[in-house]
Amino acid sequence: MKDSKSPHDWVAKHIASLPKSGIRDFFELVNSMGDVISLGIGEPDFTTPWHIREATIYALNRGFTNYTSNLGDLRLRKAVCNYAKENFAMSCRPDTECIITVGVSEGLDLLLRAVLNPGDEVLYHEPCYVSYAPSIRMTHAVPVPVQTTEAHDFVLQVADLEAKVTPRTRVLMLNYPNNPTGAGLTLEDKKALADFAIRHNLLVVSDEIYEELNYIPRCPSIASLPGMKERSVLLNGFSKAFAMTGYRIAYALGHPAIIDAMMKIHQYSMLCASSIAQAGALEALQNGQEPREAMRTEYEQRRNVIVRRLNEMGLTCFIPRGAFYVFPCIRSSGLTSYGFATRLLQEKKVAVIPGTAFGACGEGFVRCAYATSLEDIETAMLRIREFLAEL
Repeated sequence: MKDSKSPHDWVAKHIASLPKSGIRDFFELVNSMGDVISLGIGEPDFTTPWHIREATIYALNRGFTNYTSNLGDLRLRKAVCNYAKENFAMSCRPDTECIITVGVSEGLDLLLRAVLNPGDEVLYHEPCYVSYAPSIRMTHAVPVPVQTTEAHDFVLQVADLEAKVTPRTRVLMLNYPNNPTGAGLTLEDKKALADFAIRHNLLVVSDEIYEELNYIPRCPSIASLPGMKERSVLLNGFSKAFAMTGYRIAYALGHPAIIDAMMKIHQYSMLCASSIAQAGALEALQNGQEPREAMRTEYEQRRNVIVRRLNEMGLTCFIPRGAFYVFPCIRSSGLTSYGFATRLLQEKKVAVIPGTAFGACGEGFVRCAYATSLEDIETAMLRIREFLAEL
């Protein structure tokens, strides 16, 4: 008889070795306290606009509760492709080049599983969203982080990519506007990255979930540039720009061969995204421009306040080009990122996220989300000022 195993022994080794999310671990501490002003969670504080909720309720009331196509409701896919053409300068066919996913997180998981072989390498920038490296590892591929710096406003530099690319590199993964730094790309930045991808024959994965929350003149998606459509997949969704996080609804646009491969995995796992969530998403695309822009304008006002306050107290912070995050440097405090965030929470009841949750190069920084009211932002800034004075 074989030796008996403990439940821990049944867990796959590549899963057992995955770290837990630094964000979620920190919020276990936050949740144990009361009266905390949170600048931590990356979720809009706005309620989903009423007309979107009403469309969702109407879909439920009229019984739109069945499976849709594995690719998603064709009406929504048509609306997505029209929206992408108008907003991202990307032309796609709704029947073969678009799939509706359960959030961008599922879209990313489907895509990586669809295109990566064990041992393939994926270039991506750090600081970055916490799921990137684990998602790559779960495909048995190799994550290769490329550091971005405050000196370049956290924009990925081609010279740094050239130092990391190898014959095994298969994918370049981008997220701009960026979580956690708020960095954004100009058209010239995108052209330089596109040229790099073409020269090295790489697939580009462009996570553009914050694209509509831009505070600089918007330019076409990298996926729309010459020579890039065949080698790009654009990921976007409804959580951030339309305040629809709980709907878990997003989309991917790309070459038919890649979308078809993603659909194979999707149909054996999720089958399709929620039909009533898709109804809400359709309403958002058709009639949601005004509330979307109102929310973006409010975020921009908050950004200006929080950046000014942080710089006034000596926590240097560049002006984000998009999203709803600032990434101030806290080295002047003499504390580590985790030490700063932990003590600020315990002593002043303000929650921020240690920069190291987004990669080792995040040491010396913290992430503050301004997806909360101006009143709370002002109060939090006063408390941080007091915290620094008491240090």
